[in-house]
Amino acid sequence: MTKCTHKQLMTACMLAGTLMLGACTSTPPVTKEVSIVPITNHLEETNGAFVLKSNTSIGVIDAELIPAAEYLADMLSGATGYDLKVKEGEGTITLALGDVQGKEGAYTLTAESDKVNITGNSYGGVIAGIESLRQLFPPQIESKEIVKGTDWAIPAVNIQDAPRFEWRGIMLDVSRHFYTIDEVKELLDVMALYKMNKFHWHLTDDQGWRIEIKKYPLLTEKGAWRKFNSHDRECIRQSKTDNNPDMAIPEDKIRIVEGDTLYGGYYTQEDIKDVIAYAKIRGIDIIPEIDMPGHMLAAVSNYEGVSCFNETGWGSVFSSPVCPGKDSALEFCKNIYAELIALFPYKYVHIGGDEVEKTNWKKCPDCQKRMHDNNLKTEEELQSWFIHDMERFFNGKGKEMIGWDEIIEGGLSKTATVMWWRSWVKDAATKATAQGNPVIFTPNGQFYLDYAEDKNSMASIYNLDTTDNLTPEQQSLILGVQGNIWCEWIPSNARMQYMAIPRLLAIAELGWSKPEQKDWNAFKQRLSDQFERLNIMGINYRIPDLEGFNAVNAFIGEGTINVTCLDPTAEIHYTTDGSTPTLQSPVYEGPIKVTETTDFTFCTFRPNGKKGDIAKTRFIKSEYTPSVTAAPSNPGLKATWHEFKGNKCSEIEKAPVNGTYPVEDVMIPKKVKGNIGLIIKGYFNAPQDDIYTFALLSDDGSTLTIDSEQIVDNDGPHGPKEIVGQKALAKGYHPMELRYFDQNGGQLKLKVTGSDGKEIPFTHLYAH
Repeated sequence: MTKCTHKQLMTACMLAGTLMLGACTSTPPVTKEVSIVPITNHLEETNGAFVLKSNTSIGVIDAELIPAAEYLADMLSGATGYDLKVKEGEGTITLALGDVQGKEGAYTLTAESDKVNITGNSYGGVIAGIESLRQLFPPQIESKEIVKGTDWAIPAVNIQDAPRFEWRGIMLDVSRHFYTIDEVKELLDVMALYKMNKFHWHLTDDQGWRIEIKKYPLLTEKGAWRKFNSHDRECIRQSKTDNNPDMAIPEDKIRIVEGDTLYGGYYTQEDIKDVIAYAKIRGIDIIPEIDMPGHMLAAVSNYEGVSCFNETGWGSVFSSPVCPGKDSALEFCKNIYAELIALFPYKYVHIGGDEVEKTNWKKCPDCQKRMHDNNLKTEEELQSWFIHDMERFFNGKGKEMIGWDEIIEGGLSKTATVMWWRSWVKDAATKATAQGNPVIFTPNGQFYLDYAEDKNSMASIYNLDTTDNLTPEQQSLILGVQGNIWCEWIPSNARMQYMAIPRLLAIAELGWSKPEQKDWNAFKQRLSDQFERLNIMGINYRIPDLEGFNAVNAFIGEGTINVTCLDPTAEIHYTTDGSTPTLQSPVYEGPIKVTETTDFTFCTFRPNGKKGDIAKTRFIKSEYTPSVTAAPSNPGLKATWHEFKGNKCSEIEKAPVNGTYPVEDVMIPKKVKGNIGLIIKGYFNAPQDDIYTFALLSDDGSTLTIDSEQIVDNDGPHGPKEIVGQKALAKGYHPMELRYFDQNGGQLKLKVTGSDGKEIPFTHLYAH
């Protein structure tokens, strides 16, 4: 079984430490290198180690920290079997509130041979210190069963730490697919471990109403249940075709009513209180969202006087919205939020305010009268009027409002907080902060965790620049960052964890750590150290992409495939006959020499035997493809824009042509917007005989052909994804064609490198 060498080293060190302990009674050596996510602001290792023992006590200087102490005691008791006592006053481990510099959540942690002190500038700061202490212990501390033969030692350290941002969040959509309170709590546990402090709960949408509103019982009696929709059917299809049980619809969320199979579920108000209390202990605030005026089909279809017309359903793009022209609709919305606000004790509520189908408003007499009476010129201004009216209601209840970035359109109030999600609206944060409004970063290109992950996804999160184009004053209005888990295609808790983790850890470090402390390669090492902990916790994380090969690889003479995996607990199996690897397939144990064209299929497996992703790669024995005789007269390439609404690159030329544009590089021309189908043609000018690597990043689909051979297949609808291929080319011109499509503001980039690994500037590469 292939393991990373640092893992073998650590095992040997720990074994050596255990043998030494058998011969003496001194404090055991701590061989584990300190590895905490998010990285701390300052950590100094001192001499010695603290050992957790059965008589260790947890003391609190401030009585309000008793829940934190009990949380810590419970955390440390499962694996050790120790019944750790919590008491007021000093203990072996002491928790206290104090004047610690930094934003809310700052703490200090001092571990000596005989004691540990954690001081926070708030309850949340103490919790942050507890989570760092937790990560100092061996991963086995996460076990719910007693682990024998382990010395629970941590290194003596001095830590001073504080968050960069006050908002470090995760959103979970429980409407499209429902998650029980136990499943939500499991996500909260992971958030707490990595010092994330805001849980945005998307409680309602067109596909399901998930919170009990006592004044309107039909919202859950009917709105919480549905017949299988297109999302459900696609999940079921994938569960069968891919043999993936995580894509199946969980049986505990299905019921049969009068012969109909219904999917759903909801939370009672007591359930909500239970989750709020659970999160509070872990230092997590919960921000509820009931999206309106759009995304309300589960409500408007069950109560009259809420929509513009009695007939509700779907418009050209989105569902029938609330009617802002009817007083009865406004009262309905405020009554719902009145019950919601009474449940949630925190500062913010989230109104949504995105993706509103305004067709009905244009035809509705009530809406048009509201516009006339309030001198509103457009339906966008009517939406802003509705948002402002609801915001005044929230303010009157002592709450502040958050909305998706669409609330900027038509006019933004002075007190609203904007959640920037549309990556293609690049000036949203600039506009909002210029008006003095706080902004939370959650751009879909990086932070939508339902998007398929590739080898670049975590790096694009980790390296996001939240200061771009912002003055220092505007930067001070950035509250933080948030990952969003939209669940149209995520039917189970296991699938949800797989999609969100480990990307969640990159978001956590982006939100907590200072920019000058961040180092991508160092983060990857610390991330690698977290997988054993997550395994013991039972978290169904996604094993990171295997590295060391491209989708297509070219070699001349003899090649080598050298596969690496960031997860040291994973085992890699492979085949060369096109079949899917199983645990009975050969184990990858080191570099493999390749002398003939070979198709490899690799698959990772968790310690529990669960299969990870399949990776296919082709190694092609090649000669340098001859260049063609050509004399192109223009630098760059020629891009033809088709009005394309499909999802296959091969069909682009069937759509009408909107225009042709010269481009200096592979790119989306500035004038090209909306329904995009691009066919980019010209010549690739190989500087020398070499094997060239083509990394094609796109959102949505793209393909690259050189010398009539497809080098990269990145086709189909998807979020930002990079596929890499290689080809051996002789010096000179080679005809190339790149195809690309997108409908909602995407990305397109081609990076070319030679065999020396250096990127070749585009100015030297293309002609037409």
